[in-house]
Amino acid sequence: MTEFDRLPEAAAEIFGAEATAEQAYDLLTVDVPAAAWISALETARDRLGCGYFDWLSAVDEPGIGFRVCAHVADPGPGSVRHLVLRTTVPHDAPELPTATGVYAGAAWHERETHEMFGVDFTGHPHLVPLLLPEGFEGHPLRKDFVLAARVAKSWPGAKEPGESDHGGPKRRQMLPPGVPDPNEWGPLKGQLPPAPARAARTPRAAGAGAAAGERPVRRARSVTEGSASQQAEAAATPAPRRTRSVSQGSASQRAAAEARPEATEPGAERPAPRRRTSDAPWNQPRQTAPAGEDEAAKPDAAEPEAAQQPSEAEAEAAQAKPDAAQARPEPDAAQPEPGAAENPDTADDKGTEGGEAQ
Repeated sequence: MTEFDRLPEAAAEIFGAEATAEQAYDLLTVDVPAAAWISALETARDRLGCGYFDWLSAVDEPGIGFRVCAHVADPGPGSVRHLVLRTTVPHDAPELPTATGVYAGAAWHERETHEMFGVDFTGHPHLVPLLLPEGFEGHPLRKDFVLAARVAKSWPGAKEPGESDHGGPKRRQMLPPGVPDPNEWGPLKGQLPPAPARAARTPRAAGAGAAAGERPVRRARSVTEGSASQQAEAAATPAPRRTRSVSQGSASQRAAAEARPEATEPGAERPAPRRRTSDAPWNQPRQTAPAGEDEAAKPDAAEPEAAQQPSEAEAEAAQAKPDAAQARPEPDAAQPEPGAAENPDTADDKGTEGGEAQ
C-alpha cells in the first residue's frame, strides 16, 4: 500500500496536524493552512508521486477569503490519481509564497490569479498582468468588482441620442446598476468633461414659448375628458343619437303614432272584435249514422243550426217515450214472431207434445 492509498484517513499524518482531507467522485481534496502551502506541494510531489502540475486558481468566498486551489496528478501505469490542494487567504491581505520552486508550470497560473483576484505570490520571478490591458484597474473575478460594461469600451456602432448629426436633443445617459461613471472609473478617468446639469422645468402658460418652437406643457386630463384631438372631433360631430327602449320605438314609429292621435287617446273607442259564429263546419261535431240507416234520414250538412236543434215539444215527447216503453207489457217469449220460419226440429217436438196431451 502506497502513501496515496492511505488517504484521506492519514491526511494529518502526511500533510501535518492541521490538514484535513475528503474524497468525493474519485477526487481527493486536502485542505492545509497558508503557512504549510509550499510544504504541502512538496509532499504531494515527493511522497505521493504527483509529479504532474495541472492548474492553479482561486475562488472568492464572501466572508471567508480567497480559496487558492492547485490540481496535481500521478500519471501512473494503468490509472491516474488526482489530488487537489487548497488553502485560504483573507480578503484584506491575500498573500502566498510562490509555487514556482516546486512546480515550474505554476508561473503562468499565478500571474492570472494575481490579476483576476489580486492574490500576491511572493517570490514570483515575473508577476505582471497576463490578460488584461495595461492600466486596467480592479480584479474582474472578485465578487465586489464593479461591472464596467460600456465604460472601458463602447459597443461597436452604438450611439446615444445626440451623439450623431441628426441634431436632436441629447437624452440623459442611464447607467445600469454596478456601472460607474466613466469619468470616475476606467481608462478615461478624469479626462471627460463633466456632464451638463439638466435645467429644472418651470411652469409656463400654454401659449408661452410657442414662437420659439417650444412645445407647450401638456395639460393633465382625465379619461372621460379625452385628448385635445378627441375634444375637437367631438365638437365637430353632431349630437349623438338618443337611446330609446323597445317600448318607445324608433323615430319613424313615434312619428306615425303622433299622426293618429285618436288611436292613442284613452277615451277613444276601439272597433269591436270579430265574433265567431257557431254554424261554421269546424264548430260542429262530426256525426256518424248506422250502417243500415237510410241515407235520406241523414240531416243535411248545409242546414242551419236552428233546423238541427229540436224544439221544446219534441224534447218533451222524447222524455215521454221511455215511460211508455216501460209501461208496455213484454211479449211472450214462446210466441213466435209473425212471418218467421219454423225450425223442423222444433215443429216435430211440438207435434209430439200435442199428441201426448190429447
